[in-house]
Amino acid sequence: MAESNYTVVGMTCGHCVQSVTEEVGKIGGVSDVAVDLTTGAITVTSTEAISDADVRAAVEEAGYELAAS
Repeated sequence: MAESNYTVVGMTCGHCVQSVTEEVGKIGGVSDVAVDLTTGAITVTSTEAISDADVRAAVEEAGYELAAS
């Protein structure tokens, strides 16, 4: 299992959290997505290494963006 942490900018409600969780969860190998609305932190657990670009694309598909790392 691998765990990666990111920060999402622009989430303001539960629907935002749901959208990000759904899109990131579609990435191959992702087994869990934990989103903290208050801080914007997301923790992605996967069975294999996932690329930051894939996570960024999924977050953007949901209508948000990753904070610069």
